[in-house]
Amino acid sequence: MPSSTITRRVVLLSAALLAGPAIQAGEAEERQALARSHDDSRLQWGPCPEFLPQGCAIAVLQGDPAAPNADIYFKVPGGAQIARHWHTSAERMVLVSGELQVTYDGQEPVVLRAGTYAYGPAKAPHEASCAPGDPCVLFIAFEEPVDAHPGEPAAGD
Repeated sequence: MPSSTITRRVVLLSAALLAGPAIQAGEAEERQALARSHDDSRLQWGPCPEFLPQGCAIAVLQGDPAAPNADIYFKVPGGAQIARHWHTSAERMVLVSGELQVTYDGQEPVVLRAGTYAYGPAKAPHEASCAPGDPCVLFIAFEEPVDAHPGEPAAGD
């Protein structure tokens, strides 16, 4: 089995395990409106894939991260460097706190500040750095199951 397939399955499995309690709660709330701030004590933060920086955490807001259309908060400490990676899904993002510089391959870096919307195409490699100080918290809406892969997509990914 190719290593990219194994990595994808590990990332999806980790996300599904992290989301278990959130999914169960989400099923009961699915018919109700939902509002959560990034510092809400009810959020259940879990670990990120190992290639992402220490202190990185993900909280599932809505949906099943192993299925299409899940929403998450992604948090890294101030000063953290986010290694070059890509996602199977396009990402629709809003920076909630901190200041984040994002660089997609072949494009100029962009600095996101709280309230900034950003779109990342599917399978587009990118890297980022959170400015020293406040943690960077990013709201991300995924169209496909939540995943993150180091490096760049292999042929056929």
